[in-house]
Amino acid sequence: MELCTFIANNMFTISNKMLAGVLLITLSVSMKAFSQDPEQKNTLTLSEVWKKTSAYNKQLQMKQLSVESAEARVKNAKTERLPEVSGGGMYARFSNFALYEDGILHAPTQIPIEKKGTYKVSGEAFLNLYNGGKITREIHAAETEAELAAEQKNLTEQELRYKAAAYYLEIYRNYQYEKVMLQDIAEREKELEEIRHLQQNGVVLKSDVLRAELRLSKQKMTLLEIRNSLKIAMQRLNIMMGDPDANIIRIANDTINPIPRERTYEDYLNDAYENSFEFKISEKETKLSELKLQQVKSNIMPKVGLFAEYGYSFPQILMYPYSFNLYGLGMAGVKASLPISQLYTNKHRKAEARINLERQEVEHADTKDRVREEVNTAYLRYTEALTRIRVAKENIAQAKENFRIVNNTYFNQLSLLTDLLDAETQLLQSRFDLTTAEVTAQLQYYQLLKATGNL
Repeated sequence: MELCTFIANNMFTISNKMLAGVLLITLSVSMKAFSQDPEQKNTLTLSEVWKKTSAYNKQLQMKQLSVESAEARVKNAKTERLPEVSGGGMYARFSNFALYEDGILHAPTQIPIEKKGTYKVSGEAFLNLYNGGKITREIHAAETEAELAAEQKNLTEQELRYKAAAYYLEIYRNYQYEKVMLQDIAEREKELEEIRHLQQNGVVLKSDVLRAELRLSKQKMTLLEIRNSLKIAMQRLNIMMGDPDANIIRIANDTINPIPRERTYEDYLNDAYENSFEFKISEKETKLSELKLQQVKSNIMPKVGLFAEYGYSFPQILMYPYSFNLYGLGMAGVKASLPISQLYTNKHRKAEARINLERQEVEHADTKDRVREEVNTAYLRYTEALTRIRVAKENIAQAKENFRIVNNTYFNQLSLLTDLLDAETQLLQSRFDLTTAEVTAQLQYYQLLKATGNL
């Protein structure tokens, strides 16, 4: 009986160990799957991200509806050129004719009306010939507002594309960080085993082992931070695209594209003055202010138009002798009017419109300054990032050589562990710096395209 119990207990222990081993393997595989299993990822290029983001974004949808509304206003303004046509009718019943022969304080004599019903059916039309050019300016203003709405939509879409590109490049950067960190952790684990072997042989102190273990622990914590940052960036981009938060995104291999360097600052500035959406919006707003001033000035102009009307009435009480018969009467001619009161009431409206135009012109000049400043800043940061890439590559070569020398001297007992740890830190940081420089250069290039209206 005791033998059976012993065997059963040991079988239970073995089973628990096997289960624990399976769980550890499963956990390890699931952690690596996040960054290594391409089958579970959604590979997207930046162009595809921009397409999905534009299709999902609510702000862009509202801007598109604003564009459609402005286009409808243009069509509505053009209909003002058409003649105004109206029709009407009337039917009524007459009461008896009350004749007050002895004054209103006495009862009247009621005289019956032979035909108590009256009716009228008529139609009229008016065609505007001239009203100071108001209709033409209203059409131009509506067209300018439609163009303004389109530029505002383009600006929103451009800002959206830049934001999506920033998240996309952040995901790329964290993937690269993770790759570098995993490689470094693998190398540090091998190094730790070598240091432990030296410590067992009495070559190095226990403190070297502890320092190496502490560094490895910090590296693993840094890897966790990188993976969390990767998840955060993915969630943000998924939200912009309308995808589930937990959707895993794999970055395309050609994310970091070769960046053209032959263009000068003046080339980008000329592009900005021609294509910048902010500059175009400011121009459209200035044009609208000019049209509003011209519209106010036309308030004192006469209005001239053709009119025609025709109607049937019963009974005929327009001219004497009256008749209880249906009659028709029409007329046509030219109608003109002059708003005389506008000669003195329009003065302050015109002054207000002129001040608004001057304010808009100053704002347009300020927008031009801001565009020039934005292009200059983006261009300088962009060229700076290109230089940083070159320096980062040189630093990696120097850090590798420095690590090789210190690594050989440490394991030959010619240098301290602190020197080796410093060399490892410099090499790891130089690799991080190269990735950061490449991502920054790409993002600054997109910022430069955004400033010039070409993103």
